Amino acid sequence: MKKIRKLTIGLLTAIILSTTLTSCMTTKTSVGAFKESPGLEYTYAKGKQFWIFWGIIPIGRTSVNTPGNGNCQVTTRFTLVDVLISGLTGGIITSYTIKVEAKR
Repeated sequence: MKKIRKLTIGLLTAIILSTTLTSCMTTKTSVGAFKESPGLEYTYAKGKQFWIFWGIIPIGRTSVNTPGNGNCQVTTRFTLVDVLISGLTGGIITSYTIKVEAKR
């Protein structure tokens, strides 16, 4: 019973730390008149970029669609899933999540 309790506490601590530490690894880039244009934001497209050897060499190039008018916000973030991928492979394979947001 004590082993399960220690494992649960360790797992919860790892999840809390990973979500806290990954929040500083977010980049938001506004393109065009995204900030000035009114409207409701929605997710236009998503993708994942994979890297090998601790983020030195990209595995291909992820092509994420963008709106025709060019007004969007591109967010690149290191999520919990990305932490798990990096952690389980010892950092040899790393991934980042890309999200493109537009306004209606």
